[in-house]
Amino acid sequence: MFGYVRPALDRLGPGQKDAYQSAYCGLCHALGKRHGWLARLTLQYDFTFLAILLTAGEGAGERVCKRCPVHPFRKPRTCAAGGRMDAAADQSLILTWHKLSDDVEDHGFFTGLPYRFVRLLFRRAYRRAAAAQSAFDAQVRKGLARLRALEEENSPQLDQAADTFAGILACASSAASGEKSRRVLEQLLYHLGRWIYLMDAWDDLDDDRKRGRYNPLDARFQGQARENRAYLETTAVHSLRLMGAAGELLELGEWRPIVENILYVGLPAVHGAVLDGRWKDMRDIRRRPHERSLRSAGREP
Repeated sequence: MFGYVRPALDRLGPGQKDAYQSAYCGLCHALGKRHGWLARLTLQYDFTFLAILLTAGEGAGERVCKRCPVHPFRKPRTCAAGGRMDAAADQSLILTWHKLSDDVEDHGFFTGLPYRFVRLLFRRAYRRAAAAQSAFDAQVRKGLARLRALEEENSPQLDQAADTFAGILACASSAASGEKSRRVLEQLLYHLGRWIYLMDAWDDLDDDRKRGRYNPLDARFQGQARENRAYLETTAVHSLRLMGAAGELLELGEWRPIVENILYVGLPAVHGAVLDGRWKDMRDIRRRPHERSLRSAGREP
């Protein structure tokens, strides 16, 4: 995942902000507990959203008070906990590992050395996560292999490439509780993955051209992707709407205002910033959440 899934915190009430913070901190502690301190560095807003969706079926869920290792002198915070949070930690670690592996493949030997080093640091943690979520890891591997094959043949099939990436994220629904919840969550995550893939392709268009890398939009429109923004916007908005429709069917309990905030305010704000070319310049809101306060990092563009 790529940092596009953000809440609009100034549109949440104090209690809702606290609930979001509990999910964020809960995922951080689950990563540390299951995979070591370094695993906390993989924490992202995207994965926090995944954790919320997986734990929503547990109702209020388990809450524990933990002290933040990054801010040891602050009072302990309330953290969401439980089996679904642990599953979210495993899945986020697996996705991070495969993203690092993809970065290694995309760079030459010398330029890829930093990615190789970072991936090496997470090898043991990845193996533990993959052992706990073996089916999910296998599905991610299979999906990324299909995506890599499409890239290598410079495929112009934009929908096929987006569908392949979307299917990878949809696999995370396997950790949800209940068959109905799994089916609905699969649809939401599928369209979230599709939207992320399209946004990332547009966001990386100039850089991919400069480096001579495959970009599904340029392949589809034969180098005229910018001239076909309307097509991209239409199909991406369609995925946003289908995410919203799936979200209405989920049993979200206390998490509903937060999920709706992300789906109906946060994602559309990022959507507009990416398409207008403002997203890459927003370095202040794209930093890792642990580098600054949650409030300022989550401010709307």
